[in-house]
Amino acid sequence: MSNTIDFFSAMEVSASGLSAQRTRMNVAASNLANAQTTRGADGGPYKRRDVLLAAANAPSAARTPFAGNIKTVEVQQITQDTKPPRMEYDPGHPDANAQGYVAYPNINPVEEMVDMITASRAYEAGITTMSTATNMAERALGIGK
Repeated sequence: MSNTIDFFSAMEVSASGLSAQRTRMNVAASNLANAQTTRGADGGPYKRRDVLLAAANAPSAARTPFAGNIKTVEVQQITQDTKPPRMEYDPGHPDANAQGYVAYPNINPVEEMVDMITASRAYEAGITTMSTATNMAERALGIGK
């Protein structure tokens, strides 16, 4: 029974990481897609979003001796950047102010790409972990034959 719980705990931890990294990739993609959006739902430029992650106890490990040590990851919050927008002089733009400046989102495409690549690599690591746990479980089952 303990091995079954351990296998499910490993899968639960990996799955929570995959979900969190998918959220990070989606938010980074949204930031990149809106890097030039000067008018959002609130009337101002798009505000960059960031994902805050937190550790949580793994429910499937609650009855194991390692219950307090097995953690999953969860998206705690998706926050909006509070930095002021990037002002660019473009008097012909429809959203230009009286001085001819347009407020653009304070988004750095290089930072967003680094964030997306980091999340993608972490996602790949989670897939590898799940695959390894599955292979180990299959081999363990094969020993009994």
